[in-house]
Amino acid sequence: MATSDLLHRCTIIRDQLSQAGLFPSLPGQASAPEIVTATTTWRIAVTPFLLTNDQLDFFHRLGPQLLSFYQALNRLYLDSVRGLQPAWVAGYLDQGKPEGLITYSRMKRFRDQIPAVIRPDIIPTQDGMVITELDSVPGGIGLTGALAEIYSAAASPTPYPLPLAPPLEIVGGSEGMVRGFAAMVKAQLAQRTGCVAILMSEEAKDYRPEMTWLAARLRAIGLDAYCLEPRHIRFTEEGLRITNEEMDQPIALIYRFYELFDLLNIPKSELVQYAIKKDRVAVTPPYKPALEEKLAFALLHHPALRPFWEEALDREVFLHLTTVMPRTWILDPAPIPPSATIPGLAIGGRAVMNWQDLATATQKERHFVIKPSGFSELAWGSRGVSVGHDMPQHEWAGAIDNALASFPRTPYILQEFHKGRLYELDYFDPVTGEMNRMSGRARLSPYYFVSGGKTELAGILATVCPADKKVIHGMKDAVMVPCAVEASKG
Repeated sequence: MATSDLLHRCTIIRDQLSQAGLFPSLPGQASAPEIVTATTTWRIAVTPFLLTNDQLDFFHRLGPQLLSFYQALNRLYLDSVRGLQPAWVAGYLDQGKPEGLITYSRMKRFRDQIPAVIRPDIIPTQDGMVITELDSVPGGIGLTGALAEIYSAAASPTPYPLPLAPPLEIVGGSEGMVRGFAAMVKAQLAQRTGCVAILMSEEAKDYRPEMTWLAARLRAIGLDAYCLEPRHIRFTEEGLRITNEEMDQPIALIYRFYELFDLLNIPKSELVQYAIKKDRVAVTPPYKPALEEKLAFALLHHPALRPFWEEALDREVFLHLTTVMPRTWILDPAPIPPSATIPGLAIGGRAVMNWQDLATATQKERHFVIKPSGFSELAWGSRGVSVGHDMPQHEWAGAIDNALASFPRTPYILQEFHKGRLYELDYFDPVTGEMNRMSGRARLSPYYFVSGGKTELAGILATVCPADKKVIHGMKDAVMVPCAVEASKG
């Protein structure tokens, strides 16, 4: 395909994203007044990120397994609280949380609730897929939905000048994200009447354009949904209502697009919690911070908990998850007895008996990542991450000291680093207006929506960063694109 055709295709994609409010508008380009416009850019790929059929099968099988993992983690936590499992399990998962939130999360009516949106971050390596973390309050839902629409030729308002060859099918389809989210929400609504409020915090404001887009698409298919800030909500004895110049109507369900560590900074958060507690409004994800900790991976790999996991998950699922979830350890500063070692952790073939042994590891020996487990402003968006082999030894030692000192308020984890495989792809640079080629590493983020006790794979977002970036996340130098497979013949 000629370069001019590629440029034209990418220009169309950029323009459609701008019209949707998900990409900055060009000078002189007008957008509808009701659209909230994004301010961030990225590199635009010519085609979707291509998966093999075996990889797609992996993603389809993974959804039910992760649902089982959340259910088992929820049970493990509650059993620990009741004394049926070691008390230190709940102790770790509750570490650093305010007592009031812990008590609230343990209310009987929340007992069986788990996140209804499951999004793992997955790195394709030369040896297979590796899940670096799970996110139950993920960004990217609206963006992935919009990209799926735009990259699906049938859904594109302006047909591309040339068809994709070979024909590709977007994972989940052009409307998979919107319809999957809608099915999840309807399952959460049950018999309640009222609208759906996608409630956003100030900290999450960068995601407002995509969630505004999502709410508009939901309304277009008949689901009364709005993207709101707390100031748009009014508390009454009957429940919560949306109140502004345009409407005054009851809220049946809040989709919580804010982190629980940020509750003190969210206006009216206590009124929202009260309405949820009195069952005057439903909420998802539930107020259960124990289910939002990265240290859950360490619990999965802990040898003392293996009998529980094998029974709760089914042994085959357990073995598969311990293969795709990297070994993880909780950086707990509690003294380790002289006769003990940290289970499964070795440096240069030597068992580790003290966290400070890590500080003297050579660059080749420290292929590990240190990151906050959760309940912190540093625990999302790749903030607070230290990559051991990518920093001088004194900085690595400082990262270990900081993690251990932070344990009372924010536990940190140590996790094996797995290097992503390289991909070559062409992209359009929206700054220079030119086509370029990039060698990069990918993060694949599948979105699973839970309804009726089952998961639906609604779409997969690929984020590809230049090869010299050690941490893969959305950035101006990244390519962000939906995943696809070759269309089946016949």
